[in-house]
Amino acid sequence: MRRRALIGLLAVLPLMTCSVALPAAAVGPVTVPGPHAPVQRAAPALDVEVVVDGLDHPWDVAQAPDGTLLLDERAGGLTAVLPDGTVREVEADSADLFVLAETGLMGLVLDPAFEGNRRFYTCQGARDGGAADIEVIAWTVDDQWRTASRVADPLLGGIPVNESIGWHSGCRLRFDPTGALLVGTGDTVVGTTPQDLGSLAGKVLRIDAATGAPAPGNPFTGRSGADAHLWTYGHRNVQGLAVRPGSEQVYATEHGSFRDDEVTLLRPGGNGGWNPVGSGGYDESVPMTDPSLPDVMLPSWASGDPTIATSGSTFLVGSHWRDYEGLLLLGVLKGRGVLALRLADDGTLLEQFRLPELEGTYGRIRTVQQGADGALYVTTDNGGDADQLLRVTPR
Repeated sequence: MRRRALIGLLAVLPLMTCSVALPAAAVGPVTVPGPHAPVQRAAPALDVEVVVDGLDHPWDVAQAPDGTLLLDERAGGLTAVLPDGTVREVEADSADLFVLAETGLMGLVLDPAFEGNRRFYTCQGARDGGAADIEVIAWTVDDQWRTASRVADPLLGGIPVNESIGWHSGCRLRFDPTGALLVGTGDTVVGTTPQDLGSLAGKVLRIDAATGAPAPGNPFTGRSGADAHLWTYGHRNVQGLAVRPGSEQVYATEHGSFRDDEVTLLRPGGNGGWNPVGSGGYDESVPMTDPSLPDVMLPSWASGDPTIATSGSTFLVGSHWRDYEGLLLLGVLKGRGVLALRLADDGTLLEQFRLPELEGTYGRIRTVQQGADGALYVTTDNGGDADQLLRVTPR
Protein backbone atom coordinates (compact mmCIF):
# COMPACT_ATOMS: atom_id res chain seq x y z
CA MET A 1 0.00 0.00 0.00
CA ARG A 2 1.34 3.43 -0.98
CA ARG A 3 1.14 5.88 1.90
CA ARG A 4 3.20 8.98 2.41
CA ALA A 5 3.34 11.40 5.32
CA LEU A 6 3.33 15.00 4.19
CA ILE A 7 3.67 16.83 7.51
CA GLY A 8 6.30 16.04 10.04
CA LEU A 9 4.84 16.63 13.48
CA LEU A 10 1.52 15.72 15.08
CA ALA A 11 2.36 16.37 18.72
CA VAL A 12 -0.51 16.83 21.13
CA LEU A 13 -0.49 20.59 21.67
CA PRO A 14 -3.54 22.66 22.63
CA LEU A 15 -4.60 24.86 19.75
CA MET A 16 -6.17 26.96 21.91
CA THR A 17 -36.76 20.97 16.62
CA CYS A 18 -37.53 21.86 13.23
CA SER A 19 -36.63 20.51 9.82
CA VAL A 20 -35.33 23.23 7.51
CA ALA A 21 -34.29 22.63 3.90
CA LEU A 22 -31.86 25.32 2.76
CA PRO A 23 -29.28 25.58 -0.05
CA ALA A 24 -26.60 23.51 1.69
CA ALA A 25 -24.20 23.94 -1.21
CA ALA A 26 -23.91 27.66 -0.50
CA VAL A 27 -20.53 28.79 0.78
CA GLY A 28 -20.64 31.33 3.60
CA PRO A 29 -23.12 31.73 6.46
CA VAL A 30 -26.82 31.19 5.85
CA THR A 31 -28.86 32.34 8.84
CA VAL A 32 -32.14 30.60 9.54
CA PRO A 33 -34.86 33.15 10.31
CA GLY A 34 -36.65 32.87 13.61
CA PRO A 35 -36.35 33.78 17.29
CA HIS A 36 -33.01 32.01 17.68
CA ALA A 37 -31.27 33.61 14.69
CA PRO A 38 -27.75 34.75 15.62
CA VAL A 39 -25.84 37.81 14.56
CA GLN A 40 -23.60 37.06 11.56
CA ARG A 41 -20.10 36.07 12.64
CA ALA A 42 -16.64 36.60 11.23
CA ALA A 43 -15.31 33.20 10.13
CA PRO A 44 -11.74 32.30 11.10
CA ALA A 45 -9.48 31.41 8.18
CA LEU A 46 -8.44 27.77 8.15
CA ASP A 47 -5.13 26.10 7.32
CA VAL A 48 -5.40 22.69 5.63
CA GLU A 49 -2.40 20.32 5.64
CA VAL A 50 -2.13 16.90 4.03
CA VAL A 51 -1.00 14.46 6.73
CA VAL A 52 -0.98 11.30 4.59
CA ASP A 53 -1.76 10.62 0.94
CA GLY A 54 -1.93 7.43 -1.13
CA LEU A 55 -4.90 6.11 0.83
CA ASP A 56 -7.88 4.25 -0.62
CA HIS A 57 -11.32 5.03 0.83
CA PRO A 58 -10.22 5.78 4.41
CA TRP A 59 -13.36 5.53 6.52
CA ASP A 60 -12.65 6.75 10.04
CA VAL A 61 -9.89 8.27 12.14
CA ALA A 62 -9.16 8.58 15.86
CA GLN A 63 -6.35 10.20 17.84
CA ALA A 64 -4.75 8.53 20.84
CA PRO A 65 -3.62 10.47 23.93
CA ASP A 66 0.02 10.29 22.75
CA GLY A 67 -0.94 12.08 19.50
CA THR A 68 -0.86 9.01 17.24
CA LEU A 69 -3.58 8.92 14.61
CA LEU A 70 -5.20 5.58 13.77
CA LEU A 71 -7.22 5.25 10.57
CA ASP A 72 -8.79 2.45 8.57
CA GLU A 73 -9.56 1.84 4.89
CA ARG A 74 -12.75 0.26 3.61
CA ALA A 75 -11.03 -2.52 1.65
CA GLY A 76 -8.98 -3.44 4.73
CA GLY A 77 -5.96 -2.14 6.55
CA LEU A 78 -5.11 -0.05 9.61
CA THR A 79 -2.58 2.77 9.50
CA ALA A 80 -0.94 4.63 12.38
CA VAL A 81 0.59 8.09 11.99
CA LEU A 82 3.03 8.62 14.86
CA PRO A 83 3.61 12.01 16.49
CA ASP A 84 6.88 12.45 14.55
CA GLY A 85 5.03 11.93 11.24
CA THR A 86 6.06 8.30 10.70
CA VAL A 87 3.38 6.39 8.81
CA ARG A 88 3.14 2.76 9.89
CA GLU A 89 0.94 -0.07 8.69
CA VAL A 90 -0.59 -1.83 11.70
CA GLU A 91 -0.66 -5.57 11.13
CA ALA A 92 -4.10 -7.02 11.78
CA ASP A 93 -5.99 -10.18 10.79
CA SER A 94 -8.52 -9.24 8.11
CA ALA A 95 -9.05 -12.71 6.64
CA ASP A 96 -12.80 -12.66 7.32
CA LEU A 97 -13.41 -9.11 6.05
CA PHE A 98 -16.44 -8.88 3.73
CA VAL A 99 -16.03 -6.06 1.20
CA LEU A 100 -18.70 -5.14 -1.33
CA ALA A 101 -19.67 -1.65 -2.57
CA GLU A 102 -20.41 0.42 0.56
CA THR A 103 -19.50 -2.41 2.94
CA GLY A 104 -16.08 -3.25 4.34
CA LEU A 105 -13.96 -1.93 7.20
CA MET A 106 -15.97 1.08 8.36
CA GLY A 107 -16.36 2.67 11.80
CA LEU A 108 -13.44 2.93 14.22
CA VAL A 109 -13.23 4.36 17.74
CA LEU A 110 -10.78 4.21 20.65
CA ASP A 111 -11.87 3.07 24.08
CA PRO A 112 -12.26 5.97 26.54
CA ALA A 113 -9.67 4.18 28.72
CA PHE A 114 -7.34 3.57 25.76
CA GLU A 115 -4.27 4.98 27.53
CA GLY A 116 -4.48 2.11 30.02
CA ASN A 117 -6.03 -0.75 28.05
CA ARG A 118 -4.88 -0.04 24.42
CA ARG A 119 -8.33 -1.14 23.26
CA PHE A 120 -10.18 0.03 20.15
CA TYR A 121 -13.21 -1.07 18.14
CA THR A 122 -14.07 -1.51 14.48
CA CYS A 123 -17.38 -2.08 12.71
CA GLN A 124 -17.00 -4.13 9.54
CA GLY A 125 -18.45 -6.61 7.12
CA ALA A 126 -17.48 -10.17 8.02
CA ARG A 127 -17.79 -13.63 6.56
CA ASP A 128 -16.35 -16.65 8.27
CA GLY A 129 -17.45 -19.72 6.35
CA GLY A 130 -21.18 -18.93 6.34
CA ALA A 131 -23.45 -15.99 5.73
CA ALA A 132 -21.96 -12.53 5.95
CA ASP A 133 -22.97 -10.00 8.59
CA ILE A 134 -21.82 -6.73 10.12
CA GLU A 135 -19.76 -7.14 13.28
CA VAL A 136 -18.31 -4.92 15.98
CA ILE A 137 -14.86 -6.25 16.89
CA ALA A 138 -12.72 -5.25 19.87
CA TRP A 139 -8.93 -5.05 19.42
CA THR A 140 -5.83 -4.13 21.34
CA VAL A 141 -2.74 -2.56 19.78
CA ASP A 142 0.82 -2.82 21.07
CA ASP A 143 2.72 0.20 22.43
CA GLN A 144 4.72 0.58 19.20
CA TRP A 145 1.62 0.64 16.97
CA ARG A 146 2.82 -2.37 14.97
CA THR A 147 0.25 -5.11 15.63
CA ALA A 148 -3.45 -5.17 16.48
CA SER A 149 -4.94 -8.30 18.05
CA ARG A 150 -8.59 -9.29 18.34
CA VAL A 151 -9.80 -9.59 21.91
CA ALA A 152 -13.56 -9.91 21.27
CA ASP A 153 -14.38 -11.48 17.90
CA PRO A 154 -17.06 -10.38 17.55
CA LEU A 155 -18.04 -8.14 20.42
CA LEU A 156 -21.42 -7.92 18.68
CA GLY A 157 -22.39 -9.83 15.56
CA GLY A 158 -25.54 -10.60 13.64
CA ILE A 159 -26.10 -7.10 12.27
CA PRO A 160 -27.66 -7.72 8.83
CA VAL A 161 -25.78 -6.95 5.61
CA ASN A 162 -26.98 -6.99 2.02
CA GLU A 163 -24.79 -9.71 0.50
CA SER A 164 -25.99 -9.01 -3.06
CA ILE A 165 -25.21 -5.29 -3.41
CA GLY A 166 -23.48 -4.24 -0.17
CA TRP A 167 -25.58 -1.08 0.29
CA HIS A 168 -26.77 0.63 3.48
CA SER A 169 -24.46 -1.02 6.01
CA GLY A 170 -23.92 1.95 8.36
CA CYS A 171 -21.67 1.69 10.41
CA ARG A 172 -20.44 4.47 12.73
CA LEU A 173 -19.11 3.88 16.25
CA ARG A 174 -19.02 6.46 19.03
CA PHE A 175 -19.14 6.43 22.84
CA ASP A 176 -21.98 8.21 24.61
CA PRO A 177 -21.47 10.25 27.81
CA THR A 178 -22.29 7.20 30.00
CA GLY A 179 -19.47 5.14 28.46
CA ALA A 180 -21.79 2.94 26.38
CA LEU A 181 -20.78 2.19 22.78
CA LEU A 182 -23.20 3.45 20.12
CA VAL A 183 -23.44 1.61 16.79
CA GLY A 184 -25.23 3.19 13.81
CA THR A 185 -26.56 0.65 11.30
CA GLY A 186 -28.18 0.72 7.86
CA ASP A 187 -31.45 -0.80 6.67
CA THR A 188 -29.72 -3.11 4.10
CA VAL A 189 -32.25 -1.96 1.45
CA VAL A 190 -35.01 -4.08 3.01
CA GLY A 191 -38.20 -2.10 3.53
CA THR A 192 -39.36 -3.80 6.71
CA THR A 193 -36.16 -3.61 8.77
CA PRO A 194 -36.22 0.01 10.03
CA GLN A 195 -39.51 -0.37 11.92
CA ASP A 196 -38.83 -3.98 13.00
CA LEU A 197 -37.79 -3.88 16.65
CA GLY A 198 -36.51 -7.44 16.36
CA SER A 199 -33.88 -6.51 13.75
CA LEU A 200 -30.55 -4.76 14.32
CA ALA A 201 -30.73 -3.12 10.86
CA GLY A 202 -31.77 0.53 10.49
CA LYS A 203 -31.03 1.33 14.12
CA VAL A 204 -28.72 2.98 16.59
CA LEU A 205 -27.59 0.31 19.03
CA ARG A 206 -26.24 0.95 22.53
CA ILE A 207 -23.98 -1.75 23.96
CA ASP A 208 -21.65 -2.52 26.85
CA ALA A 209 -18.18 -2.14 25.33
CA ALA A 210 -16.73 -4.77 27.66
CA THR A 211 -19.22 -7.54 26.89
CA GLY A 212 -21.29 -6.59 23.84
CA ALA A 213 -24.45 -7.02 25.90
CA PRO A 214 -27.22 -4.41 25.80
CA ALA A 215 -26.16 -1.38 27.82
CA PRO A 216 -28.00 -0.78 31.09
CA GLY A 217 -31.01 1.48 30.71
CA ASN A 218 -31.74 0.67 27.08
CA PRO A 219 -35.37 1.55 26.28
CA PHE A 220 -36.51 -1.77 24.83
CA THR A 221 -35.12 -4.07 27.53
CA GLY A 222 -37.74 -6.61 28.50
CA ARG A 223 -40.14 -5.67 25.69
CA SER A 224 -41.55 -8.67 23.87
CA GLY A 225 -40.36 -8.95 20.27
CA ALA A 226 -37.76 -6.21 20.65
CA ASP A 227 -33.99 -6.57 20.74
CA ALA A 228 -32.58 -5.05 23.91
CA HIS A 229 -29.52 -3.68 22.06
CA LEU A 230 -31.73 -1.05 20.38
CA TRP A 231 -31.53 2.60 21.44
CA THR A 232 -33.37 4.19 18.48
CA TYR A 233 -35.00 2.75 15.37
CA GLY A 234 -36.52 3.76 12.02
CA HIS A 235 -33.27 4.77 10.28
CA ARG A 236 -32.22 4.45 6.63
CA ASN A 237 -28.42 4.52 6.78
CA VAL A 238 -26.69 6.09 9.79
CA GLN A 239 -23.36 7.52 8.63
CA GLY A 240 -22.47 9.84 11.51
CA LEU A 241 -22.84 9.99 15.28
CA ALA A 242 -21.71 13.00 17.29
CA VAL A 243 -22.00 13.73 21.01
CA ARG A 244 -22.52 17.39 21.86
CA PRO A 245 -19.86 18.44 24.40
CA GLY A 246 -21.14 19.32 27.85
CA SER A 247 -24.47 17.60 27.24
CA GLU A 248 -26.00 14.17 26.86
CA GLN A 249 -27.16 14.97 23.32
CA VAL A 250 -26.31 12.58 20.48
CA TYR A 251 -26.94 13.60 16.88
CA ALA A 252 -27.22 11.10 14.03
CA THR A 253 -26.33 11.96 10.43
CA GLU A 254 -28.23 9.92 7.88
CA HIS A 255 -28.25 9.38 4.12
CA GLY A 256 -31.57 10.22 2.49
CA SER A 257 -33.17 8.64 -0.55
CA PHE A 258 -33.56 11.10 -3.45
CA ARG A 259 -34.25 13.78 -0.83
CA ASP A 260 -33.56 14.71 2.75
CA ASP A 261 -30.24 13.71 4.15
CA GLU A 262 -30.93 14.40 7.81
CA VAL A 263 -29.36 15.35 11.11
CA THR A 264 -31.46 14.26 14.08
CA LEU A 265 -31.19 14.75 17.83
CA LEU A 266 -31.72 11.24 19.18
CA ARG A 267 -33.74 10.28 22.21
CA PRO A 268 -33.99 6.81 23.78
CA GLY A 269 -36.73 4.79 22.13
CA GLY A 270 -37.20 7.36 19.38
CA ASN A 271 -38.23 6.54 15.81
CA GLY A 272 -36.29 8.05 12.90
CA GLY A 273 -39.48 7.83 10.84
CA TRP A 274 -38.19 5.82 7.84
CA ASN A 275 -40.69 3.18 6.68
CA PRO A 276 -40.07 2.33 2.99
CA VAL A 277 -42.73 -0.35 2.66
CA GLY A 278 -44.89 -0.05 -0.42
CA SER A 279 -45.25 -1.24 -3.98
CA GLY A 280 -42.11 -3.10 -4.99
CA GLY A 281 -41.07 -3.79 -1.40
CA TYR A 282 -38.64 -0.87 -0.93
CA ASP A 283 -40.51 2.32 -1.63
CA GLU A 284 -38.18 5.34 -1.65
CA SER A 285 -41.03 7.69 -2.53
CA VAL A 286 -42.09 7.77 1.14
CA PRO A 287 -40.88 10.63 3.39
CA MET A 288 -37.52 10.20 5.10
CA THR A 289 -39.31 11.14 8.33
CA ASP A 290 -42.99 10.21 8.44
CA PRO A 291 -44.52 12.24 11.29
CA SER A 292 -47.53 9.90 11.46
CA LEU A 293 -45.40 7.07 12.87
CA PRO A 294 -45.16 6.55 16.64
CA ASP A 295 -42.37 8.18 18.70
CA VAL A 296 -40.99 10.08 15.68
CA MET A 297 -37.91 12.28 16.11
CA LEU A 298 -38.13 15.26 13.75
CA PRO A 299 -34.79 16.22 12.19
CA SER A 300 -32.88 19.36 13.14
CA TRP A 301 -31.70 19.72 9.53
CA ALA A 302 -32.64 18.21 6.19
CA SER A 303 -31.01 18.70 2.81
CA GLY A 304 -34.21 18.79 0.77
CA ASP A 305 -34.03 17.64 -2.84
CA PRO A 306 -31.41 16.78 -4.01
CA THR A 307 -29.34 15.11 -1.32
CA ILE A 308 -25.66 15.89 -0.77
CA ALA A 309 -24.72 12.61 1.05
CA THR A 310 -23.73 13.76 4.52
CA SER A 311 -21.43 11.39 6.39
CA GLY A 312 -19.17 11.43 9.48
CA SER A 313 -19.75 14.27 11.95
CA THR A 314 -18.14 16.01 14.91
CA PHE A 315 -18.62 19.02 17.17
CA LEU A 316 -15.86 21.62 17.38
CA VAL A 317 -14.59 22.32 20.89
CA GLY A 318 -12.13 24.94 22.11
CA SER A 319 -11.78 28.71 22.11
CA HIS A 320 -9.05 28.47 19.44
CA TRP A 321 -11.90 27.87 16.96
CA ARG A 322 -13.29 31.28 17.91
CA ASP A 323 -16.62 31.82 16.10
CA TYR A 324 -16.61 28.23 14.87
CA GLU A 325 -16.65 26.81 18.40
CA GLY A 326 -19.73 24.68 19.01
CA LEU A 327 -20.49 23.99 15.34
CA LEU A 328 -21.55 20.54 14.21
CA LEU A 329 -19.49 19.67 11.14
CA LEU A 330 -20.54 17.04 8.59
CA GLY A 331 -18.47 15.38 5.90
CA VAL A 332 -20.22 15.67 2.51
CA LEU A 333 -19.65 12.97 -0.11
CA LYS A 334 -21.74 13.76 -3.18
CA GLY A 335 -21.63 17.49 -2.45
CA ARG A 336 -17.83 17.41 -1.90
CA GLY A 337 -17.04 19.47 1.14
CA VAL A 338 -17.82 20.08 4.81
CA LEU A 339 -21.16 21.42 6.02
CA ALA A 340 -21.33 23.41 9.27
CA LEU A 341 -24.51 23.60 11.37
CA ARG A 342 -25.09 25.88 14.33
CA LEU A 343 -27.71 24.38 16.61
CA ALA A 344 -29.60 25.85 19.56
CA ASP A 345 -29.53 24.06 22.91
CA ASP A 346 -32.74 22.24 21.98
CA GLY A 347 -31.41 21.14 18.59
CA THR A 348 -33.14 23.82 16.55
CA LEU A 349 -31.17 24.84 13.46
CA LEU A 350 -29.83 28.40 13.65
CA GLU A 351 -27.39 28.62 10.78
CA GLN A 352 -25.72 26.55 8.07
CA PHE A 353 -22.81 27.10 5.73
CA ARG A 354 -19.96 25.28 4.00
CA LEU A 355 -16.32 25.65 5.03
CA PRO A 356 -14.78 27.58 2.10
CA GLU A 357 -11.28 26.08 2.46
CA LEU A 358 -12.66 22.56 1.93
CA GLU A 359 -15.30 23.36 -0.67
CA GLY A 360 -14.75 21.09 -3.69
CA THR A 361 -10.97 21.17 -3.30
CA TYR A 362 -10.41 17.69 -1.91
CA GLY A 363 -13.33 15.82 -3.44
CA ARG A 364 -15.64 13.59 -1.44
CA ILE A 365 -15.33 13.88 2.36
CA ARG A 366 -16.11 10.75 4.34
CA THR A 367 -15.32 11.73 7.91
CA VAL A 368 -14.57 14.77 10.03
CA GLN A 369 -13.34 14.17 13.57
CA GLN A 370 -11.82 16.50 16.14
CA GLY A 371 -8.62 15.09 17.60
CA ALA A 372 -7.30 15.16 21.15
CA ASP A 373 -4.99 18.00 20.09
CA GLY A 374 -7.96 20.19 19.12
CA ALA A 375 -7.34 19.97 15.35
CA LEU A 376 -9.92 18.75 12.87
CA TYR A 377 -8.98 15.58 10.98
CA VAL A 378 -10.66 14.85 7.66
CA THR A 379 -10.66 11.75 5.45
CA THR A 380 -11.43 11.96 1.74
CA ASP A 381 -13.29 9.25 -0.18
CA ASN A 382 -12.29 9.43 -3.84
CA GLY A 383 -10.73 5.98 -4.31
CA GLY A 384 -7.95 4.84 -6.59
CA ASP A 385 -5.22 5.28 -3.96
CA ALA A 386 -5.76 9.03 -4.31
CA ASP A 387 -7.26 9.69 -0.87
CA GLN A 388 -5.82 11.78 1.91
CA LEU A 389 -5.93 12.41 5.63
CA LEU A 390 -6.10 16.17 6.22
CA ARG A 391 -5.41 18.28 9.30
CA VAL A 392 -7.42 21.50 9.60
CA THR A 393 -6.62 24.26 12.10
CA PRO A 394 -7.82 27.83 12.58
CA ARG A 395 -5.25 30.44 11.59
